Amino acid sequence: MTMVVDMSGLHFLMIRFCQCANSLSPDMQLLEIGLFLASFTSPKTAFTFAVLDDFLLDKLECGTSVINYYSKLRRITSSVFPHLVPDQYRELIRVGRQWRQLKQLKWHGFGHEKPKPNAGELALFCPACLQPGINVNLAEKNAADPALLYSRSLVMDGNFKAKYLFPANPTNKVALTDGLGFMAKNIVNQANASCHKLEATGIGGCACATHSCFVLHLMVDSPAGAGLA
Repeated sequence: MTMVVDMSGLHFLMIRFCQCANSLSPDMQLLEIGLFLASFTSPKTAFTFAVLDDFLLDKLECGTSVINYYSKLRRITSSVFPHLVPDQYRELIRVGRQWRQLKQLKWHGFGHEKPKPNAGELALFCPACLQPGINVNLAEKNAADPALLYSRSLVMDGNFKAKYLFPANPTNKVALTDGLGFMAKNIVNQANASCHKLEATGIGGCACATHSCFVLHLMVDSPAGAGLA
């Protein structure tokens, strides 16, 4: 029996995989019908694409936490005894991150490409600011134009009260987009000795001064809070 998590609740289904000589692997067969597995080696739980899209949308627009969203699914499955519904909370956390990563790769043109994205290529910069080769051609630059027309105005700021604890089990900390979006690759290799169990005590970044859009790959953690400024 395979547990299928959908927007209509949790369901136990008997799934028979194709055993033909030229058939795909079980995980690929489920992906073709819109099911994303919680495990690719021993599939026992699958999430529909619809529930994963709804989860990301709820998290983005409503700020819904993983535990609250899964509690809603349990309530939909059994409004009288939601506590008797199997707990797939940890699976939703893992699959939700993987699904968001796949969506980002698809949105930025890496969905069907083998080359891996470079630093900052999984995020979009300010569309109104000048970007050579994207919205401005420097070869057509007029020498009589003032330099201000081809310059950017950036501002820097930080939050030196944002604290980030060291993970309880560092081996479980897997970065899917380390340095590929707005955050720079984790270059902080020293911890603030005065802060107990804190990996970082602040965050700083650079943004477009005119439109307040963050600059790609220029958000960094601060190991010493305001002392780094």
